[in-house]
Amino acid sequence: MNAEIERQLVNFSGINRYVWNQALGLQSRRMQREKTCRKLLTYNMLAWLLTLWKQSNERSFLNEAPSQTLQQTLKTLDRAFKDCFDKRQPNKRFPVFKKKGMRDSFRYPQGFKLNNNQIFLPKIGWVSFFKSRKIEGEAKNVTVSRRGKHWYISIQTQYEVADPIHPSKETVGIDVGISQFASLSSNEHLQGKNATKKYAKILSKYQRRLARKQKFSSNWKKEKSKIGKIHTKVADTRNDRLHWISNKITTTYETIYLEKLPILNMVRSAKGTVESPGKNVSAKSGLNKAILDQGWGEFARQLEYKNKWKGGNVQYVDPKYTSQECRKCHYTSRENRESQSKFLCKQCGHAENADINASYNVKEKGRSGRPSQPAKRISSRGRQQELVGNCEKVPCLS
Repeated sequence: MNAEIERQLVNFSGINRYVWNQALGLQSRRMQREKTCRKLLTYNMLAWLLTLWKQSNERSFLNEAPSQTLQQTLKTLDRAFKDCFDKRQPNKRFPVFKKKGMRDSFRYPQGFKLNNNQIFLPKIGWVSFFKSRKIEGEAKNVTVSRRGKHWYISIQTQYEVADPIHPSKETVGIDVGISQFASLSSNEHLQGKNATKKYAKILSKYQRRLARKQKFSSNWKKEKSKIGKIHTKVADTRNDRLHWISNKITTTYETIYLEKLPILNMVRSAKGTVESPGKNVSAKSGLNKAILDQGWGEFARQLEYKNKWKGGNVQYVDPKYTSQECRKCHYTSRENRESQSKFLCKQCGHAENADINASYNVKEKGRSGRPSQPAKRISSRGRQQELVGNCEKVPCLS
């Protein structure tokens, strides 16, 4: 890729980022004014506003990017708002403003052409790329994105395949954790990478050096680039391990049972407010960082699509009391779990690794649908909070 093509890619991604931020700001102000999410502008209204923006002198630079990529950006934002307020998708969050250099991308729905290891992009021309796999079916759209200093192209295709049949009929329950990433009901532990912890020292070193540089100077940009490379390495290390683990599990088991964990609630900050400050903030911050370093949400996503490809399925169960219930006699009490790794039932005396015991309970819950019966001594701290999709609880954006 030559310098001129890269300059155009950076320019197009910047223009699409500008359109996203302008439309998001407009929708946010409208929602604050109307006090409801039901009177947001539709995609057709935003597309009409885009036409007016392109005609104005102040925003004439919008004409430099292909119109279809800007329209796709507005469609993506419209879909993000719909998913945000859809109660069937509680993990979808309110759209956020995009920063320069963070997840730069744009999409072509049409107008592109493929020729072996080259692709024609409107207003850019023919660009060579490394093809990681054979392109099968009819190409529907193309997404150009940047991670670190490298540019990637993702080609979405459509083709018919026969319904897959999973080679195995086995089922498994999985309990995810921090010390043991995934504990299976087959008495197996699978370890994660803890990538953030691995690169924490070198990352802190470069961040301190960055803080001493004058902002936006040449040396500041060099240090910023080094930090970006480390973050990319952390993400790649984590994803590589998650892909290995998810592929191993989906190849072996047809039905997978997972806890439906409210991860967003679990990693919520304990700072509190000035009037009501939180307690054990430092310890909670370390726990939040450890949870996010595991990648539980990405792990579940990979299990879902990979097992669906192979003809299997992933089912979720209620996570309440799975770590406090004895899988032998079903006696439930917080005293059963003596430590992070040791489980000892106070009623029948069953002793086992706590995570393995929890994975058996997850599997049993999934297969029978039997709810756990908590003992009276269990405190409310063991109960998980449920996410509520409510437009009134969406944080206001200025």
